[in-house]
Amino acid sequence: MVLRGPWGSCGGSDAALALLRALRTRMLRQVLHRGLGTSFSRLGHFVASHPVFFASAPVLISILLGASFSRYRVEESVEHLLAPTHSLAKIERNLVDSLFPVNRSKHRLYSDLQTPGRYGRVIITSFRKANMLDQHHTDLILKLHSAVTRIQVQRPGFNYTFAHICILNNDKTCIVDDIVHVLEELKAARSSNRTNFAITYPITHLKDGREVYNGHQLGGVTVHSKDRVKSAEAIQLTYYLQAINSLNDMVAEKWESIFCDTVELFQKSNRKIKMYPFTSSSLKEDFQKTSRVSERYLITSLVLVVTLAILCCSMQDCVRSKPWLGLLGLLTVTLATLTAAGIINLTGGKYNSTFLGIPFVMLGHGLYGTFEMLSSWRKTREDQHVKERTAAVFADSMLSFSLTTAMYLVTFGIGASPFTNIEAARIFCCNSCIAIFFNYLYVLSFYGSSLVFTGYIENNYQHSIFCRKVPKPEVLQEKPAWYRFLLTAKFSEDTDDSEETNTYESHLLVWFLKRYYCDWITNTYVKPFVVLFYLVYISFALMGYLQVSEGSDLSNIVATATRTIEYTTAQQKYFSNYSPVIGFYIYESIEYWNTSVQEDVLEYTKGFVRISWFESYLNYLRKLNISTGLPKKNFTDMLRNNFLKTPQFAHFSEDIIFSKKYNNEVDVVASRMFLVAKTMETKREELYDLLETLRKLSLTSKVKFIVFNPSFVYMDRYASSVGAPLQNSCISALFLLFFSAFLVADSLINVWLTLTVASVEFGVIGFMTLWKVELDCISVLCLIYGINYTIDNCAPLLSTFVLGKEFTRTKWVKNALEVHGVAILQSYLCYIVGLIPLAAVPSNLTRTLFRCLFLIALVTFFHCFAILPVILTFLPPSKKKRKEKKNPENREEIECVEMVDMDSTRVVDQITTV
Repeated sequence: MVLRGPWGSCGGSDAALALLRALRTRMLRQVLHRGLGTSFSRLGHFVASHPVFFASAPVLISILLGASFSRYRVEESVEHLLAPTHSLAKIERNLVDSLFPVNRSKHRLYSDLQTPGRYGRVIITSFRKANMLDQHHTDLILKLHSAVTRIQVQRPGFNYTFAHICILNNDKTCIVDDIVHVLEELKAARSSNRTNFAITYPITHLKDGREVYNGHQLGGVTVHSKDRVKSAEAIQLTYYLQAINSLNDMVAEKWESIFCDTVELFQKSNRKIKMYPFTSSSLKEDFQKTSRVSERYLITSLVLVVTLAILCCSMQDCVRSKPWLGLLGLLTVTLATLTAAGIINLTGGKYNSTFLGIPFVMLGHGLYGTFEMLSSWRKTREDQHVKERTAAVFADSMLSFSLTTAMYLVTFGIGASPFTNIEAARIFCCNSCIAIFFNYLYVLSFYGSSLVFTGYIENNYQHSIFCRKVPKPEVLQEKPAWYRFLLTAKFSEDTDDSEETNTYESHLLVWFLKRYYCDWITNTYVKPFVVLFYLVYISFALMGYLQVSEGSDLSNIVATATRTIEYTTAQQKYFSNYSPVIGFYIYESIEYWNTSVQEDVLEYTKGFVRISWFESYLNYLRKLNISTGLPKKNFTDMLRNNFLKTPQFAHFSEDIIFSKKYNNEVDVVASRMFLVAKTMETKREELYDLLETLRKLSLTSKVKFIVFNPSFVYMDRYASSVGAPLQNSCISALFLLFFSAFLVADSLINVWLTLTVASVEFGVIGFMTLWKVELDCISVLCLIYGINYTIDNCAPLLSTFVLGKEFTRTKWVKNALEVHGVAILQSYLCYIVGLIPLAAVPSNLTRTLFRCLFLIALVTFFHCFAILPVILTFLPPSKKKRKEKKNPENREEIECVEMVDMDSTRVVDQITTV
């Protein structure tokens, strides 16, 4: 069959079929859109018919579930929250633990090997950059050491001292830092007037002949020739504790607390020196301290938001003003957050400081939904019944709010899935999903019923605050001025039909947008400056985007005035010359006696400071003038019977695992050495690059080895683990925008939304980098929220503009701003006011939270009120109707008469063809 028509035949039939499909798709969208609108209209009518039930049910549910949160539990493991859940470093740690248990590592920097363990540390320095190795400071440090070893932990029936809970040596004495022995020998040398005592750096020799590494114990070192230490600006002492059972761990934790108090007390009596204590519990305590120091700031934020929400819903007309709806909108968000907290607590979840961001996620989404419903209420006719007005509000606003809520649930739902490798991010997203879901239900029920109650108050002409009947104007004339001011209202009989639609224009924000801002932003002379400003915005965002860095520094998530920050700052200042001690573990039986194998091992560790039995053994053989190419049996015999029984090398027996075979031969099945890299910068990226380099080397080397340090657990796969939730959320958002194209009346809405979200996220990432915010767990969660916040605010604007027909683009831009701009502006003002107190919280976590959320709100507001209104005036879709072609026979002639003035009438005989 050949179709014939305006398109012609054959090839024209394809165009006709394509047009037919497009029309069918458009009709399907419109039918679906109308069907959803009708469903929400019926839901609104049902809520208005049972307002008491829908108002009380959410309150009862929140009270019942939220009551359990009074006994919430706190997550104490920072590693569980912030270290990647699935990482090679954790597997390597398990292998290291199986080969070299902690009880074998008595001399080898216990807490720096495979587990942080329990310990107390202190950095001692001087305000005047004095030499900490002079006699005065040496005596003070040894005095502090004596005070620390005398600390007692009182328990029922027994007092524990450092000697009871310390790591014991082979001779059953406490292991202390080698720097203590160095200082004692230095003091003894001064007492005996010996001048030949010298300390070398970073490896020195003790009186018993042992070589000890002091690169992490002496800081700010100045050296003479041959690495002899001239002066040191800082000294670090570490005290290692046992934690072999629950009682021992509890005593050790209490000892750490008393240790910090002892150091601070010693600091007060010796004000010329500065001390920075730190324990294994400091990071956990300082991480949770953010919640405590944030309490009064969050209360201030709540008071400010309540005040502004009430003001934003108020107007001069005391009947049409809705101050209670501002308060009840915030109460809706609060009830949803409380319900989610109760559910998380009942299901075994634990609280952590990252949850501080959840109220602000809820504030941005929840308040906008309530303000949008209030804006829809203002568009309804006052002569309608409250049920009809409520149904119209639901039909007008709930479809858009449902789609944006679905976007929140999908993006945060992906973040809460097992694909997320950071537990803190997963828990945050899970809690946010639950809170947003209940917020949606509570907006439909609790806030919808609140709208019904205030609607009855308005229809009965009662005061919006006091609920008292407002007297007629003639009665008010007899009252005082202040009384007339409080009860100012317009009555329907006092307004004609032309004024009925403008009763809400006395609202300040409505009046400002309609009378001033809409005309100003669409002015021809303003548009070039907005476009120029957008180009500047993109330029700075690109500059920041190219400098994005991942942040795995744990000090970024703790409160500022804490031991963690002070200690970390001092450590980076004085002890950044060398990297942390890295364990180099050979987990196979290799031919140690083979010269080529020895050269390979030394080649792999080239460029490092080696604290190892291997190199010491080779030096030992060279001193004895014995060849290193020993047979296997001679090698192991020499190793066991000669080298490891030499006093200065005896402690290296902890680094070698022997195994007996059936013929009584002994083999070395595993060994370890410790490496320290010379570093030039204090950035953690340098240590991460070092880890990746050694990892790649272990895959290609002839010797099977692994490298490990406890900090690797946090850094391993951190960049991919942090970026994964954002990447997955972006992908899910794109898919949802694609599939939701069938739910909206025009797919062009989703195209504009995608471009707007991309522009906002690009700008936020760039500017947060320029604001010194790294891409860490907190900032990524904020970026996921930024996707949804942008859609929340921009979707209604774009929908109104795209669906508008006839008139011009400028006319529909103004109309979109007038209809939705008030709700956007109200929620933005409340959101910013709520964020401001967060900037004053003394915490790095809340600092990151504030900067990211502030940028998201600011950039989104910039797009809603400047970029989109200008760009949409000269980009698709076009609003002009195509001129219909008329046949010549359909023309008709019209005579037009133009009246010039009353005195003289000028008739213009003009023949117009239509």
